Amino acid sequence: FRLNEVPVGRQTIRVTYLGYKEAVLSNLVVNSGKELDLTIELEESVLETREVVIRAKIDKDKPLNEFSAVSARTFSVEETQRFAAAVNDPARMAASFAGVVTASDGNNIIVIRGNAPNGLLWRMEGVDIPNPNHFSSVGNSGGGISILSAQLLSNSDFSTGAFAAEYGNALSGVFDLKLRKGNDEKFEGTLQAGVLGLDAAAEGPLRAGAQRGSFLVNYRYSTLSLLGKMGVNIGDGQTDFQDLSFNVWLPAGRAGTFTLFGMGGLSKQVIAGQADSLVWFEDLGKKYPDTYIANTGVLGLTHSKILGSNTYLKSIVSFSGTENGLQVDEFQRDYSARRILDQDYTQTKWTVSTVLNHKFNARHLLRTGLYVNVLGFDFSQYAWDDDHESLRQELNNKGTTTTVNAFAQWQYRPTEQITLNAGLHSFSFLLNHRYSLEPRAALKYAFSPKQSITLGYGLHSQMQPLGVYFVKNDQGALLNPDLGLTKSHHWVLSFDQHLPGNMRFKAETYYQSIIEAPVSIEAGNTFSMLNNVDGFVYETLDNTGKGRNYGLEITVEKFLDKGLYFLLSSSVYKSEYRDHAGLWRPTRFDGGMANTFTGGKEWALTRRGKNRVLGLNIKLVQMGGH
Repeated sequence: FRLNEVPVGRQTIRVTYLGYKEAVLSNLVVNSGKELDLTIELEESVLETREVVIRAKIDKDKPLNEFSAVSARTFSVEETQRFAAAVNDPARMAASFAGVVTASDGNNIIVIRGNAPNGLLWRMEGVDIPNPNHFSSVGNSGGGISILSAQLLSNSDFSTGAFAAEYGNALSGVFDLKLRKGNDEKFEGTLQAGVLGLDAAAEGPLRAGAQRGSFLVNYRYSTLSLLGKMGVNIGDGQTDFQDLSFNVWLPAGRAGTFTLFGMGGLSKQVIAGQADSLVWFEDLGKKYPDTYIANTGVLGLTHSKILGSNTYLKSIVSFSGTENGLQVDEFQRDYSARRILDQDYTQTKWTVSTVLNHKFNARHLLRTGLYVNVLGFDFSQYAWDDDHESLRQELNNKGTTTTVNAFAQWQYRPTEQITLNAGLHSFSFLLNHRYSLEPRAALKYAFSPKQSITLGYGLHSQMQPLGVYFVKNDQGALLNPDLGLTKSHHWVLSFDQHLPGNMRFKAETYYQSIIEAPVSIEAGNTFSMLNNVDGFVYETLDNTGKGRNYGLEITVEKFLDKGLYFLLSSSVYKSEYRDHAGLWRPTRFDGGMANTFTGGKEWALTRRGKNRVLGLNIKLVQMGGH
């Protein structure tokens, strides 16, 4: 459908169709000279009757459709652009949600319900992707600046626990990102300049024979790099980054639809140091010049085809990779430099996946799929050994291994009020033949169209960062070749209430029981992987550790209406772990509480036929320390 001459500004669309639940998309931003392309999915109504025409007032309090499970939320690109301190970054935006806190103001690493940051899974277009952030560290899920462009993202999902059966190899949360397709009728371009970078985007139609598709591409280059090249003093270090992302959509008639998507980022930071002992006395860091790089990227090809009227098949082939490196030198007394640390971690992944959706009828829906990941790795690390006066090899391994994920999930809706999701996920790590069979379930009961309660459960597992399996002792023997998967039981109880004034109240309580967590076997050593932020661990570990996270989360939200919105979230929680000696201790991320307020007001300024918007947005954060 095409809607012409829609006024510039914020608009709301309501879609109804006989036999389906209505969908309301509010606060859609219509810009001048740029088309807005929407894909709207309708949920089939359980009740099937002969045609009945009902005339009633529009329920303006009804929000956007939510994913029918606990601890899940749909977020929009508009929120990443509007929320104060979000910087067009999904992770920084998510820090406004209940149960999510930032690990540091200097990056977008987030902690979900007391879990370690590396428990987060990133997914794009249905395939798991590497950490999509600049200046990321090995084994982590965040970084300094997001590679993801708001020009490409569409509405996406964010889950914080007991997530659906299709997600695996994650303990804390899931970002399931969707890309929008470009304008398939005319060419459009956008140029933006900001504190982070110079950003250029283009989109337009793309023809392949009789079929018409579209392309969408975005490139960004660091503002700091540009200023440095212009001679502006931006500090002691030189920070450079650039990124490219794209999405090509190609319908192929009866053969289905193909998309080619990709994302990549290059990051580098150089701190030159200074060969002057007087300067070292004031700033010891000047004695240690270093060079740090963090590069990442993914390229994927998808094929989607509708088989009959009730079946949908989507297959993906993708290749992704990351490269992290750090070289640190030390100035000697004669001002010569010697290398004291040399790290180079390269990881690649080939993924082949296929997912089948089949709707038997309005009450029964089945989704099943298989993911195969072939992991390549090349790890090396050398550190200075004072005893031998030379660089000592601590890590040097190269090879491949495979992980296999399979899942099946069934949705049953016996009535309009009751929805049951039940599924099973299996995860196999072929390097040391470890596997996990994980049941998942969620039951939702809607007392009314505006009030519901949901109970969810899930068993989840996660492998350790690959390098942990290959670290060696002084004799060259592997420390942790047989280390198993960390597993976690999630229980969540949720209550959701839609309030007058386009508002929503939500309360969730949860308990997470973590088992088989890797801990140090050394007597008196309290180390646990549940406290690890990033990097490879040079400890001898076994899977005798445990953990538990539990808490209560309250959210009061007013969706944007008449230029006003706010999101108030409050969390109280406890995060504990048990070490090898059997003692329970607070985890590194046991902050105890977190309160956030995010809100704003917008005023429409219309003058001489031009529409402008003036917005004032604020974010307040109060949280316990680590």
